[in-house]
Amino acid sequence: MDDEQRMSNDQASRAGRIVTERAAHDGSTSASVEPVVRPRGRRPHRAGVVRRARLYADGNALVVRDHRLRARRYPIGDDGIRRAVFLLPGDLWETVAKRPAERWGVVIFEGADGRPVLQVPVAEWLPEAESVGVVELQASNCLSRTGLKALITVLGIPCEERAPSRDVSGELVGSRPGRAAWSDLPRWHSWTRAIGGLGWFVALVASFAADIGWVLPVAAAALFLVPASDLLLRVMGWWHNRRHSPLAEAALIVPSPQPGSGATRRFLRTASVHVLPSDVVLTDTVGEERWIGRHTGHGVARMARLVDPKTGRPLGVEIRDGDGEARALLPWRHWFEGPRGSARWAGLTTALAVPWADEEFRPAHGAAQRDGDTEPWWHRHALAADARKMSPLAPAEARKETSWHRSVIGGSEVLLIPLFSLVPLAGLLSDEGPARLAGLLSLLTIAAELGPAAASSLSGRFWYDRVVDEPTTSEPS
Repeated sequence: MDDEQRMSNDQASRAGRIVTERAAHDGSTSASVEPVVRPRGRRPHRAGVVRRARLYADGNALVVRDHRLRARRYPIGDDGIRRAVFLLPGDLWETVAKRPAERWGVVIFEGADGRPVLQVPVAEWLPEAESVGVVELQASNCLSRTGLKALITVLGIPCEERAPSRDVSGELVGSRPGRAAWSDLPRWHSWTRAIGGLGWFVALVASFAADIGWVLPVAAAALFLVPASDLLLRVMGWWHNRRHSPLAEAALIVPSPQPGSGATRRFLRTASVHVLPSDVVLTDTVGEERWIGRHTGHGVARMARLVDPKTGRPLGVEIRDGDGEARALLPWRHWFEGPRGSARWAGLTTALAVPWADEEFRPAHGAAQRDGDTEPWWHRHALAADARKMSPLAPAEARKETSWHRSVIGGSEVLLIPLFSLVPLAGLLSDEGPARLAGLLSLLTIAAELGPAAASSLSGRFWYDRVVDEPTTSEPS
């Protein structure tokens, strides 16, 4: 589901009641005790989910807290959850293509009668889910990495691992369990866009079928809802992140790249590591934010500075959890090899206060780098996608990754919406009031669709994605 937890009435009465919890500050986990399960990383317009949504145990209950700090409590025992079932993914490639949230399986919490009470897609609660693939990370390792295994242990319920003979939806036939997952776009946004598109089509057909003057303005107004909903969502995300940031008091580590390494303003202004008392917050070049816990087995427990086996030169820094699994990868050249690199490295080690050691880099896929190989060293690391996004991106690639239409909405909407607006746009030349109103609304629609896209592309081309030799003046020393 998108923004609301879905539950039938009888299950709601059995599972518990909805309560509202207010943390000490926005995104705090102070209302809960580790182990706390944190969601996957997300773009700035949905940073609220990353900062506030949590799974944790509170007394004799499992708590699902959403991005609005509302909590749903599921009691443990005869009247609530009795067991957990880890449902492994079936056909892996089919799952990745059709149900990506289930690519590492689903944890289903069941009641005494065996009926599902709560469904937790594992990929939705793995902070680095967008930076690691199903080939590099097996489903069997995900329960520990997410903290779900520790949470189930604290709840004191058994956990059964089950390989499904069909997809997860087949396992849930006849039931409507709650679902601890939120989409990348909120429900109101999707509904507004759908109503706008459908309303435009119906009104446009009606305008051709009957000579009714007010129908064409209705079609233009409906189509305006599509780009307007995008603008509203982005502005709301920007405003809320600006006013309610939990990172103001965090220890901040920003990159100090090697001169000539291709660092861009976007990389220097966006990529960062914030260290909070209970969390480590990593933000990559395109603004995706993820939170990893501290002081817990599935959180940050140590670091390893990877060095070249032949030269001993530092290559990168792995941030590892209590099981020794790498959770994040910072390329040394782009983070710690610049004029302020030593200070940045000292700041990171001091802020995290975890042990670290030098280790020789061993390729994840067993392929050593050959002479003449121009690929970055981390191309052979399990977290290659993470290292790529924690490095400066090529200008064209960065603009593509940060484009709203290419990376979030998808498709060719930036061309289709202006094209659909051309018919009522001709009303600007009419002497009739309804036609002129339709033309004005169409003009606003075109501006709302093309304006942000053009501004993003031009600012990236002429400012953000320009390579700079020295850090920007806004970079803290």
